[in-house]
Amino acid sequence: MSYAATDLLLAILHHILVFSLAGIVAFEIATIRSDMTTAQIGRVARIDVWYGVFAALILAIGFSRATFAAKGWAYYSTNYFFWAKLASFAIVGLLSIYPTVMIIRWRRETDKSPIAAPRLENLALVQRCLWLEALGFAFIVSFAAAMARGYGSP
Repeated sequence: MSYAATDLLLAILHHILVFSLAGIVAFEIATIRSDMTTAQIGRVARIDVWYGVFAALILAIGFSRATFAAKGWAYYSTNYFFWAKLASFAIVGLLSIYPTVMIIRWRRETDKSPIAAPRLENLALVQRCLWLEALGFAFIVSFAAAMARGYGSP
């Protein structure tokens, strides 16, 4: 495969994964509510596993792009928007920890008792974290767009 084709393939995979991850967050925002059924909790738990898988793949492919693709590490390592994008991704990742822990807890509780339901105070914080993750994606996309246009390099 040519250098240009590799660069294109990595870019396509990276973008598909990022938008898929955003889709998972949107699904969780739409699904996680006080009247969730046991089936919905199970579905959210299964989808949330993919959140972690996609996030890991985004990092691996993103690192490959930054190292081996068109612009190379010399460009990315000195670009302020690249580091802002990574920081935003890290913040989104940290924000995702609490919802994941709670989703696992809810799944375990419903496995023990099908009538178990999430506590409202936990639910509100999970929803807040998910909305903050969505906001974080807006920053990630904005920083990526700026970086792709050459902004942020000294």
